[in-house]
Amino acid sequence: MLEEFCNSTFWNSSFLDSPEADLPLCFEQTVLVWIPLGFLWVLAPWQLLHVYKSRTNKSSITKLYLAKQVFVGLLLILAAIELAFVLTEDSGQATVPAIRYTNPSLYLATWLLVLLIQHSRQWCVQKNSWFLSLFWILSIVCGTFQLQTLIRTLLQGDSSNLIYSCLFFISFAFQILILILSAFSEKNASSNNPSTTASFLSSITFSWYDSIVLKGYKKPLTLEDVWDVDDRIKAKNLVSKFEAHSAGELQKAKRAFQRRRQKNSQQKSEAVLHGLNKNQSQSQDVLVLEEAKKKKEKPGIKTDFPKSWLVKTIFKTFFPELLKSFLLKLVYDISIFLNPQLLKLLISFANDRDAYVWTGYIYSILFFVVALIQSVCLQWYFQYCFMIGMTVRTTTIASVFKKALTLSNSARRQYTVGETVNLMSVDAQKLMDVTNFIHLLWSTVIQIILSIVFLWAELGPSVLAGVGVMVLLIPANAILATKNRTIQVKNMKNKDKRLKIMNEILCGIKILKYFAWEPSFKNQVHNLRKKELKNLLTFAKIQSVITFLLYLTPVLVSVTTFSVYVLVDSNNILDAEKAFTSITLFNILRFPLTMFPMVISSVLQASVSIERLEKYLGGDDLDTSAIRHVSNSADKVIQFSEASFTWDRDLETTIRDVTLDIMPGHLVAVVGTVGSGKSSLMSAVLGEMENVHGHITIKGTIAYVPQQSWIQNGTIKDNILFGSELDEEKYQQILEACALLPDLEILPGGDLAEIGEKGINLSGGQKQRISLARATYQDADIYILDDPLSAVDAHVGKHIFNKVLGPNGLLKGKTRLLVTHSIHFLPQVDEIIVLGNGTVLEKGSYSTLLANKGVFAKNLKTYTKQTGSEEEATVNDGSEEEDDDYGLIPSVEEIPDDVASLTLKRENSLHRTLSRSSRSSGRRPKSLKSSLKSRNMGPKLKEEKELVKGQKLIKKEYIETGKVKFSIYLKYLQATGWCSIFFIFFSYVMNSVAFIGSNLWLSAWTSDSKTFNSTDYPASQRDMRVGVYGALGFAQCVFVLLATLWSAYSSIHAANILHKQLLNNILRAPMSFFDTTPIGRIVNRFAGDISTVDETIPYTFRSWIMQFLVIISTLVMICMATPVFIVIMIPLTIIYVFVQMFYVATSRQLRRLDSVTRSPIYSHFSETVSGLPVIRALGHQQRFLKLNEVGVDTNQKCVLSWIISNRWLAFRLELVGNLIVFFSSLLMVIYRDTLSGDTVGFVLSNALNITQTLNWLVRMTSEMETNIVAVERINEYIKVENEAPWVTDKRPPAGWPSKGEILFSNYQVRYRPELDLVLKGITCDIKSTEKIGVVGRTGAGKSSLTNCLFRILEAAEGHITIDGVDIASIGLHDLREKLTIIPQDPILFSGTLRMNLDPFNNYSDEEIWKALELAHLKSFVAGLQLGLSYEVTEAGDNLSIGQRQLLCLGRALLRKSKILIMDEATAAVDLETDHLIQTTIKNEFSQCTVITIAHRLHTIMDSDKWVMVLDNGMIVEYGSPEELLKNPGPFYFMAKESGIENANSTAL
Repeated sequence: MLEEFCNSTFWNSSFLDSPEADLPLCFEQTVLVWIPLGFLWVLAPWQLLHVYKSRTNKSSITKLYLAKQVFVGLLLILAAIELAFVLTEDSGQATVPAIRYTNPSLYLATWLLVLLIQHSRQWCVQKNSWFLSLFWILSIVCGTFQLQTLIRTLLQGDSSNLIYSCLFFISFAFQILILILSAFSEKNASSNNPSTTASFLSSITFSWYDSIVLKGYKKPLTLEDVWDVDDRIKAKNLVSKFEAHSAGELQKAKRAFQRRRQKNSQQKSEAVLHGLNKNQSQSQDVLVLEEAKKKKEKPGIKTDFPKSWLVKTIFKTFFPELLKSFLLKLVYDISIFLNPQLLKLLISFANDRDAYVWTGYIYSILFFVVALIQSVCLQWYFQYCFMIGMTVRTTTIASVFKKALTLSNSARRQYTVGETVNLMSVDAQKLMDVTNFIHLLWSTVIQIILSIVFLWAELGPSVLAGVGVMVLLIPANAILATKNRTIQVKNMKNKDKRLKIMNEILCGIKILKYFAWEPSFKNQVHNLRKKELKNLLTFAKIQSVITFLLYLTPVLVSVTTFSVYVLVDSNNILDAEKAFTSITLFNILRFPLTMFPMVISSVLQASVSIERLEKYLGGDDLDTSAIRHVSNSADKVIQFSEASFTWDRDLETTIRDVTLDIMPGHLVAVVGTVGSGKSSLMSAVLGEMENVHGHITIKGTIAYVPQQSWIQNGTIKDNILFGSELDEEKYQQILEACALLPDLEILPGGDLAEIGEKGINLSGGQKQRISLARATYQDADIYILDDPLSAVDAHVGKHIFNKVLGPNGLLKGKTRLLVTHSIHFLPQVDEIIVLGNGTVLEKGSYSTLLANKGVFAKNLKTYTKQTGSEEEATVNDGSEEEDDDYGLIPSVEEIPDDVASLTLKRENSLHRTLSRSSRSSGRRPKSLKSSLKSRNMGPKLKEEKELVKGQKLIKKEYIETGKVKFSIYLKYLQATGWCSIFFIFFSYVMNSVAFIGSNLWLSAWTSDSKTFNSTDYPASQRDMRVGVYGALGFAQCVFVLLATLWSAYSSIHAANILHKQLLNNILRAPMSFFDTTPIGRIVNRFAGDISTVDETIPYTFRSWIMQFLVIISTLVMICMATPVFIVIMIPLTIIYVFVQMFYVATSRQLRRLDSVTRSPIYSHFSETVSGLPVIRALGHQQRFLKLNEVGVDTNQKCVLSWIISNRWLAFRLELVGNLIVFFSSLLMVIYRDTLSGDTVGFVLSNALNITQTLNWLVRMTSEMETNIVAVERINEYIKVENEAPWVTDKRPPAGWPSKGEILFSNYQVRYRPELDLVLKGITCDIKSTEKIGVVGRTGAGKSSLTNCLFRILEAAEGHITIDGVDIASIGLHDLREKLTIIPQDPILFSGTLRMNLDPFNNYSDEEIWKALELAHLKSFVAGLQLGLSYEVTEAGDNLSIGQRQLLCLGRALLRKSKILIMDEATAAVDLETDHLIQTTIKNEFSQCTVITIAHRLHTIMDSDKWVMVLDNGMIVEYGSPEELLKNPGPFYFMAKESGIENANSTAL
């Protein structure tokens, strides 16, 4: 049929059976023309439909588009010309074969279709259609056959078809031109992301990425250079997709969870019933309850939660990508097995001298084509997998953030902020890692099965011997791997402990410096580090045994297989085909076998993470159903109806049966002792607590000021506006009312001054006022104010009350609930609520309550008597001493019992909001208020935009750019030790030598098959071949083992040295370093960077050496066989080096951008978690979600770009590798006369491995560069300049200071070199045992004075002498150990109570108990089960603030030094505790010099005190209180503001 159609032969195999093979013309003109056309016509309708559905705006016409259309138009004309020719020819003479009509007609139709398709693409973002590109490629490939046939006919002198041939040549040329044109990408105005507009060829080869790589090579990339991710994979869209799928799955999981619980409780109750004896009259319910309680108490019992829904959800969400990557991987896995088959054909070609040369060339080309297909499949498979990994990570991070905003308190209490951040960083990363490899679960199995099948075909049953060896080694590997896993888990615990201590050290660094406690904590860290390194060493040793086994496997396998094969049957002779094909197959088999255990372990690790995420994401949400928001009930704004609330279902209720009505516009004061439930009542209104019964009805919006102010890292302005629009007039009004204007004058940059994390560079009072300003700016209906006046000085408090809170303040007309300790504001409030033990004891106006003579009146009276004025007293509900007579004042001895024990025991069970919100809130020095030197900024100009000196507090994290300096490598290698380095390298070189040897030996062995035939093969020869081959193989493994073991020891040595240097240096850094560096950044050095040095760098370093040597040895072997290869190697090497140079520069910078954009996500998260009550109260959840999404997307674009840069590189490298394979196989064909089959096999089986190795080498080079950055960053902090030495040669005399005389002479100091002076020439003489009170407004330099005594700040000029010794001349520890301070912020460390009082174990238990007794804590500590061994949690959260303050007093009492400095703790101590502290100090420190930094004047009105008044860093007045009150100076006015008339009016 086709014969007639063409009028010539369609197919004849004799055409191919000649050295000059060719295909019949008819076949070329029919089948080879129709294949591409068929492809086009089948896919075109589907394509056009797709374009029609997804069309966007039509884009403008480009030159490229015109050029393509013109060329297709020319093709159309050519087809028409050809048709015309045929028609004219036909009229003339004999019949023309039908094919001559059909083909041009088909082409006419096809080119019209192509014109249409190209035109339709104008409506698409991507102008190039992938299937048109494929059509052009197919058309050209198929046309090539016809092209060479036509050329041959013309060369033979047959010009009968000349016109047809010419037309064909021209159209063929046009097609090639069009293909070239379609490789270019057309830009699109709407999308600036080149990946969306890239042409098919460009995107397959990742060429569109060239521009970025070039840019990255010329200059370090910045965030602006990296384009945004597609909308599809933005966090917002991913999360909504994820939530749509998770809703159903989570419901199912929750139902299953309920069923499990019911089942368990049934079983339990049955068990209990069985256990009941006849005579036990206890009801079973009580028992069940008790059982449940016991269960709760026993730690380590896993709680149950909805399980196994997360994986399903992820699978559903990312199904399309998973499917695509699955198909690609399948194609790749199958195509891998073509290599050994082609190798086999080439070897037989080399051995068969009669074979036609063209078959060899075809094999070479096939080698190349198969390799290209493999490359494309593999790279796109990776691209999809990494994309899935990245999007899974994004989804996890965004979901965890979203969940954190709604998580209930009981669920939240199970996690510290650090643990939640871990879910985001560590667990999300684990998920990302596992999704990259998830397909290997099935792919490895397929590869193993296929390899064994093909091997069986080569060597028969002998294969089983080799496979058996592999299988035997798997359990050995698995056992070692699990052992390693347990070590790792153990190590994670050590690492967590170490980081926890580090975190605390950094949070409390000021205390460590004040008390000179650094050595004790340094030792704690070193001991943990020792354990950690010991584990690491064991880990590394096991790892090296595993590596040894990995290397042993292929060697053992090939040795056993070949030996068994040769020994089983004397007819079996090993020839080149069998040996080298088998070796290639074994090499394929090696990959899945090594990967499988790794995949399994990473799946196991991820399963732990998945469980943790499921528990978190499946946790209960905050149940706010008890808080009802209404819009109509006009008379009451807040209404409590029999409401009871608790923090935790297992603890007693905190708020009990409260029924309350709060009227609109009222100012309601809430008073009560410490721990009476004031803050809890506020939290209940906010919906932060769990409802037991009853409900609260609220009308209107809420603003909230928490007791411990929550400040974000940003400018003051941002903190106050909190996302609202700026209304300048209102803003200025609020600044004035909140008394912030004087502070803004002091702060560099005014309201644009940057605040550090958690408001680190503000004093407590400033933070509290900013927090208040933020709430005021929000303009809500109801204001919930949790003790906002506690941290501010008295006169400021008065100002704020009058201007903001009081009857005439900014908030008049709003409903205000004010928790307060300040009695003197009470007469001005509308209503007072007295709380005690979580219930309302009485309520009413001030006069009503006094008239009732209830608890309130009694306490007021008590205090009024005691303090002689109502000014600064605090309400104390006296419910404990109801029976006392009215007038009796409890003596000091009774008070501690009352205050410290009763109220505080209760407070223990009541985890206060504030302690939780500050769980991670680091150090909160209130003392920097003075740091930011007064500068009179004159009229502040609005235009003043440029940064003022010192305005930027937090230094931008220094991103190293460009190449990592060589000195950093040297630093690491030096820490490792040069001898070790040499020895390791030498072992690896010996390994390579043995490798080359064994390959040459195998080649010689296979050439035996030509010399001997099967009958006369001598046994001795055979045994020698097997023996030497085995020995060389074994030598390889031994050298690897030696090298890895040695490197394990040396790298641990290096890690140890670096950590020691880092820790020692950080602890010696001056305080200013900690003020300008966020804690997270320092912790990061101890966490991320140190673990990189511990684990990643040694591994990378080893891999790099190995890969490098493998490549060198492969190239050496190829050149030994065909020296011509050197010529080809040179250009390939140049390409390789270029690609690597370009890539490494870009990749390194992208990795840096990744880590720099990643930390803000975590810090924003921990900030959000600590400020949750505020965010929820103000209803700003959406805004924070948005901020998080923006942060995640920014990070995502860096990660994505980095992933693509890897693919870009891998594709180019694989091309180099493929070219090496192609050229070496080509050379084998060209030089086939001089080479034998065994050489061909030996060269090619190694060349096939080179692609993967090249890839690894560059990957390792860039990994090495990326990871060495860790050393660079550690080094940066090792070089931080230190404060003065701890101990110098000049030691103070023994027993110094014996008198405690302090002499300041012209003392000047500044916080940081770029700031102005804080103290401007202080001169004064403090005599022995004098008591000095230092007063002054905020920012006058009070706290700086203490810092100077401790030399936290070094003098700019002048000096301080204590008992005649200049403090600048002795070591810091000698100085600091001799002074004692009671700091403003009570900072405790996790550990025992004893450790907190005496970390060096210098004192006996008796002394400690004595100190506790004096600090009024004895009864409390004695009442604890563990006594002094009671574990204090992080930052002392399980003690109330009052108790913490008393513990700090205990520290001071233990030290008993001659000089005591007391930075008065105003923050959260009610007057009772305050009174205790004052009395104790008066009695115990009577023989010492005491300097008090006073915030409340009444504490320094004692007659024996001298008062030093500071203003603007200078002493303005100095004298006894009586003298100073007589003449109207600064002190007189301050006293007047506080309502103190004469010195005796408040003798506290």
